[in-house]
Amino acid sequence: MSRIERAANLAGVVVPFAGFLISIVLVWNRWLDVADLALLGATYLLTAVGVTVGFHRLLTHRSFQTHPCVQRAFAILGSLSLQGSVLDWVADHRKHHAHTDEEGDPHSPHVGHGSGLQGLWHAHVGWLTEKQGQAGWKRYARDLYEDSKMRKIGKRFPLWVALSLLLPTLAGFAIHGRTLEGAIRGLVWGGLIRVFFVHHVTWSVNSVCHFFGRRRFATDDRSTNVAWLAIPSLGESWHHNHHAFPRSAHHGLRWYELDPSALIISALEKLGLAWDVVRIAPERQAARLQGRAVSGAGA
Repeated sequence: MSRIERAANLAGVVVPFAGFLISIVLVWNRWLDVADLALLGATYLLTAVGVTVGFHRLLTHRSFQTHPCVQRAFAILGSLSLQGSVLDWVADHRKHHAHTDEEGDPHSPHVGHGSGLQGLWHAHVGWLTEKQGQAGWKRYARDLYEDSKMRKIGKRFPLWVALSLLLPTLAGFAIHGRTLEGAIRGLVWGGLIRVFFVHHVTWSVNSVCHFFGRRRFATDDRSTNVAWLAIPSLGESWHHNHHAFPRSAHHGLRWYELDPSALIISALEKLGLAWDVVRIAPERQAARLQGRAVSGAGA
């Protein structure tokens, strides 16, 4: 990783955290109302869906098919989460699945960085200054690399960074009477705080969901399901289910495993915007339960 890449990733961790600290001051001074919370919620949902449905289930695992324009829209939404370019994100995640919890995994808490809290820290944040964006596009994201429009979206990542912060700033400016205070509130709540929450929820899937939680399927990794993360992660924290069946569009495989991202994919399917949605039959799930023979692993 180059010095510039390391500095950029470090800024991506530190600046939203600074925004979080600033938000404490703003709340203390009552710079927070329903409009600010609505802006935070809307920007969180849009960019988090860009990651969970777009970057992850659609572009990384091809859990469903859709129109090229919808793919690009999801790629842009995911880019607005400020987790790196679409090609970097997809390549890193595919490399994670190719080497889960063994040498080569970009962000395992169990490999190469000690154990316990040291490994957990690496999986959550530390890998960003060492491994993030280093997986080869031609090897791990060839389909996106060969798509000229996806490459353009990836190369324009600096533009998405600017828009990710500028748009909520302008929204806050408009909502709060076209004032400087409103612009600052939009930047902080819809920009920095939103990025802070989306980042740390996503990173918690990398760290917490390979460290704490429950397992029920026979897999060769140490992935876990973490129920309390299901809502903020939009269903991504059913991570053990996902590692058992990587191509499944539904990570929550039981009725009580809440999976908002799967509901969004189902809605797209009803609207004719998604098809060939991958679902795992109950019989196939039963065959992968712990202690049972495994057949057809690697969905």
